Formats: sequence, structure tokens, C-alpha cells
Amino acid sequence: MLDPSLLRQNPTDLANRLRARGYALDVAAIERLEAERKLIQVRTQELQNLRNTRSKAIGQAKAKGEDVSALMAEVAGFAAELKTSENRLDEIRQKIEDIALGIPNLPDDSVPVGEDENGNVEQHRWGTPRVFGFAVKDHVELGARNGWLDGDTAAKLSGARFTVLRGDLARLHRALAQFMLDLHTEDHGYEETNVPLLVNADSLRGTGQLPKFEDDLFATLKTDASLFDVDLDALLEILKAGKKERIGFSELSGPVGALFKSIKDRYLIPTSEVPLTNIVRDTIVDDVALPVRMTAHSMCFRAEAGSHGRDTRGMIRQHQFEKVELVSIVRPEESAAEHERMTRCAEVVLERLELPYLRALLCTGDMGFAAIRTYDLEVWLPSQDTYREISSCSNCGDFQARRMQARWRNPATGKPELVHTLNGSGVAVGRALIAVMENYQEADGSITIPPALRSYMGGKDRIA
Repeated sequence: MLDPSLLRQNPTDLANRLRARGYALDVAAIERLEAERKLIQVRTQELQNLRNTRSKAIGQAKAKGEDVSALMAEVAGFAAELKTSENRLDEIRQKIEDIALGIPNLPDDSVPVGEDENGNVEQHRWGTPRVFGFAVKDHVELGARNGWLDGDTAAKLSGARFTVLRGDLARLHRALAQFMLDLHTEDHGYEETNVPLLVNADSLRGTGQLPKFEDDLFATLKTDASLFDVDLDALLEILKAGKKERIGFSELSGPVGALFKSIKDRYLIPTSEVPLTNIVRDTIVDDVALPVRMTAHSMCFRAEAGSHGRDTRGMIRQHQFEKVELVSIVRPEESAAEHERMTRCAEVVLERLELPYLRALLCTGDMGFAAIRTYDLEVWLPSQDTYREISSCSNCGDFQARRMQARWRNPATGKPELVHTLNGSGVAVGRALIAVMENYQEADGSITIPPALRSYMGGKDRIA
């Protein structure tokens, strides 16, 4: 969340700055709400003062034995108006907060302006793509041997965008995650952390997934007695809507939508960034504990809303996948350097695996919602003859910290101040598996094991 003063004091200037992110801020609506808020807030304070002074007068009159009925009637009138005023003030504040929660972070001045990925700026490349003396296969063809990669069985079990891995390919997938965790904990100083896969709405709101990206989340529903209190006809409508592969929450409006939202319980995490970052929610971190660096290997779950028809073949874009995540909590003045450090940690993974990659600085139109600056790492995929994203490392500044009320005590002032948060993939395990399969394939369909992974594979040097 942005500093509220930016929204209150000069929404027109803020709207101009947000245009680079493709976000249209409704300045008129904000100014209208702010004007009403100020009027009602002043009236609420007047009523509170009147109630207090009249209540005091009642006490004084009673002490003198005087008739207080008129004063009490007056106070009762103030109380009724005050209650109405306070309720309206709460409604307006909530509307303003709802607008604020949907506003993306402001890009750093160093971020290139652009509408989409075509505006990203390549920083550097590492490694040279291999020249093959035979027709290369993609990871799906390579994985089809011996049923190593089985999408048909996964579809029978769960539907589209799921995969079953078997045998040495499943072991290679596990080896990649273990290798990444060992590298980040032993060489890069991150603390290994095991986190829940189910989180509450406050956690997702804290890192910026809610309310804007609710359609891309999987939610569980309450199973307690409260379900028996719902309107069964409305519940039937929900179930009918759920005939699709999943229910799009934003598509359910009115009483049905309200009912559905009321019975949601927890959410499956889209990335372990969510629980890792929220560890510091509603806390004041000691200065001596900073920087906090955490890494986690976890399942991730995404509905892939809006990606229909994209990357449907194989493991590129799935509902369930695994990542090794990096999260840093730092002092504000350290976040720019920490961003470079974190991105470098992710690059080392690819270099140790000897996978060619490039680093790109994302433009304003391609950055994530919470980021002020983002680097993408793209790994070379021979079957596509191009680089594809395998890691995204973002500096979020104090945007998430303000939503979470995550602070540190500045020893120079003795006062709590907002921390800066950063997150990055270190890296996506499934996409690393694809890159290893394709870059290390041989003419006979076997896959050479990268030297860095052989100790995790029981000394094997290839999958044959």
C-alpha cells in the first residue's frame, strides 16, 4: 500500500505517476470521498465534544439536585446523530482503503517506461546456447520415455495443467530443489524455513495478492456448522457456477457472491513469498536482527486466470508447481543493494547448473503489482529457440510492509519505521527441470546429469 498522504494530498500528481504502470486512478472519486470524509469527521468530533460537555453538565446538575431531563434528552439526540455520523465515517474510510488496496506500487526512477514485456531492457547474458547435431526434442517428448512425465494420468487425477513425474525424472526434480536449498543456505546465508501451504486472507492482503488477484487463488471453504445457516438455494447457485474448472470469485456478484465470500476459509499459497514475508507482519524487528534472509522450498498453487490457451503443453504453466523462494527483510537504505544481491544468488543457481540465461530489467508496464523494481532471469530453452522466465526478483520497498505493519526500531531515532521487503525465485524447480532436460539431452533421448547435481542423484551421470 502506498503512503496514504499521497492519495489525500495530491491525487492528480499520483494519477500522473501511475499512468506509467497502466493504472488509471479515479481522481474525482477520491476527491469526492475525501471531501465528505473531512466534513463528517469534523461533525463527528463536534458531536463527541457536545456529548462530553453535556454529560459533564448532567453530572453537575444532578449533584445540585436540579432537573436533568432536558439535558438527557439533548444528549440522547446527540448520541443518535453521533452513531450515524461514526458509521458513515467508517463507510467512507473503508471505501478509500478499498481504493488504496487496489493501487500498485510506484516504480523506481531507474525503471524504464514501457507498456509490456517489449519495453524490458536486457542487462546481460551468461553462457552460450549449445549447438546440437540432431533435432532437439522438447521436455514433453523427452519425458514421455518410460512414462517419466505423464500428463494424461495427471489429467485423470486432477484435470488440465497437472503432471505426474516418475522414476529418475522425479528424482532429478527433487535433486534440483535440494541443490538450490543447500546453495542458498550454505553459500548465500539464507535461513531454511518450512511454511504452511494454507494461509488466511490477512496474509495474502499483506503481500498484495488480495484483493486484486483473488481470481488467481485457490480457496478452501468452511466446513463447520456455519454452513448449515446459509441459504440453500443460493448455495446451489454457487455449486452450479462451480461446474467450471474453478469458480471465479469476481464473477459471483450480489447475494451469491457475498455468501460465497463469507464461507471461504483459507487460501492455498501462490508462492511461499506470502507466508515468509508475513512472518514479520504486526511486529517490530530489532535492528540487530536485520537483514532477515529466508528461503523455502514449497508447493505453489495458481489458477492461472487469464492464461487460457497459453503454455498448455507440458510443465511450463501449471496449477501446482514447486519453487525455492528467497525473501529478505531489510533496512530501507539497504534494499537496493539487497535487490542486486538476491538476483545474483538466483543467477548462481543457473551458473552452477551451466544453463545459459539472460537478466532483464522489467519496464513499468510489466512489473508485478507490489514491486518498485524487478529483474527477470530467463533461461535458454532449445526446443523453443528462446529464453523463458525462470526467476523474478523484486524490491517492494515499504509497500508490503505498510500493509502488514512490519517495522524495525531505528536506533538513530528510537522510533519504529517501516522495513523494506524483497522476494525472488531461487529458482522455479519445474522450469529448472525443463531447462536441464532440454539443454542436456542427447541424440538417443537420454539426459546427461549436470555435474552439480550428480551427488544428489546417487552418482549417476545420466538418465537413460
